[in-house]
Amino acid sequence: GGWAAVPDVPMQAGGSYPAAPLLRARLAGSGDLRADDTSSTSFDFELEKAIKRFQASNGLTPTGIVDKRTIAALNVPADARLKQLKVNLGRLTELSSSLAKKYVMVNIPAAQIEAVENGQIVARYAGVVGKIDRQTPLLRSNITDLNFNPMWRVPPTVESEDLIPRGRQMQKKDQNVLRKFHIDAYDGSGKKVDPDNVDWNNVRPGMYSYSQQPGKENPLGFLKINFPNGHSVYMHDTPSDTIFGRNFRSASSGCIRVRNIEHLATWLVSDQGGWDGDRVAKMKESGERLDLRLKKPVQLNFVYVTAWATEDGVVQFRRDLYQRDGVGAVASAY
Repeated sequence: GGWAAVPDVPMQAGGSYPAAPLLRARLAGSGDLRADDTSSTSFDFELEKAIKRFQASNGLTPTGIVDKRTIAALNVPADARLKQLKVNLGRLTELSSSLAKKYVMVNIPAAQIEAVENGQIVARYAGVVGKIDRQTPLLRSNITDLNFNPMWRVPPTVESEDLIPRGRQMQKKDQNVLRKFHIDAYDGSGKKVDPDNVDWNNVRPGMYSYSQQPGKENPLGFLKINFPNGHSVYMHDTPSDTIFGRNFRSASSGCIRVRNIEHLATWLVSDQGGWDGDRVAKMKESGERLDLRLKKPVQLNFVYVTAWATEDGVVQFRRDLYQRDGVGAVASAY
């Protein structure tokens, strides 16, 4: 039977709102609130708990406050949610037929990484995925090697859309982007270029190649996880983890940033012999450059799942980040 739209009115505990009965009816419709009485205008403790429950199952921070994002999520129609469930059931069915005993699952809309072994989730990590205009691709591969304290080779997209524009902006202020961020430029013959000889107004994509030495400014952090793919993407650490606190973490150029990546690395090298959490931690502390080939590659899946159920039967929805569910913009608008 669906549900009526909730008015765009901010609400929070302790207040009384004419729109509260509609909010109660909406939450009762999705099972987040008992449907005993939906006529009360009071925003009481039970309603706050119901909102927190709804927020948690829709990928929003469970604040209990009805803000614009929460209202937009509440107002995704029931028929759109039903279509998402059907689409994602197909995705999950196809995916489950070819999983290894040990694998890493990256769910792009949830910006979430899971380490799975023998059918059990060993660990779950927050991630950062590609922006809408630089989407993380769907792929299936195998993790083959780890680069500790890696050099960052600037990818073409970042070069053309970030580095060159930033270089031009800073040059106007008599600043040098290469010196500031400790980036080296190389000409077509592989010779290192003097940063002061680069005129950013005349630089075009592909004119130079760029790399950044390991260090605090390096966007790869202390670890890069590699796997064969045709998209030039990888998983990596980050020098700044503030973004992991956001509701929606689509801010990369297609690669996956992983929170607490040292824990994931420890699990990946558990079959390696001579490697454990202490050794991984020492690599982070020392800054030593090391490339480690895994003796046993680990299956990796980049998937797009916006709707699923947890073991307790609660249906989870995540924002249709790249609008691939066929429901238009309504499920990506919060």
